[in-house]
Amino acid sequence: MESFKAGETVVRRDVYPTGGAWSEHALRAFADTSEVLVAACAPGAETRWPALYVRARDDGDRSVRMEAFDAMATGAWEPADAVWQETDLLLWKPPAAWFSVNAFYTSAALRNWYVNFAHPTRRTTAGFDTFDLAVDLVVAPALTRCLRCSPSAPGSS
Repeated sequence: MESFKAGETVVRRDVYPTGGAWSEHALRAFADTSEVLVAACAPGAETRWPALYVRARDDGDRSVRMEAFDAMATGAWEPADAVWQETDLLLWKPPAAWFSVNAFYTSAALRNWYVNFAHPTRRTTAGFDTFDLAVDLVVAPALTRCLRCSPSAPGSS
């Protein structure tokens, strides 16, 4: 499969083991080699997440976020359109790795590093498929301490 060109839109999908897409996230390719895909997105990028997760994000209700994980475990969820908010994201994903390294930026500076544990990528014509393992490390910008080591959800913007 051909490499994505710089500036090209790629879609990152979290595909549940039974085949349904848990999330879809539009990214912009920066670099794509046999060793790494580097992509980014800014606030306003289109996404699709489980409706429960969108509701939890919009309402700030953490208990609903946990319901979204329960729905994922059963394989039954309702997708909903959403928009990436708050941060610029730079994603670094080696294709065979069980993780990606993400940098989240605000208008002021680097907010944090984010190590997202996920399946190795499977290339598609539109982007790549993976599956979030719902375990993350959120690390201080200076790499001095872990800010949060907890379950994730799609697009922890």
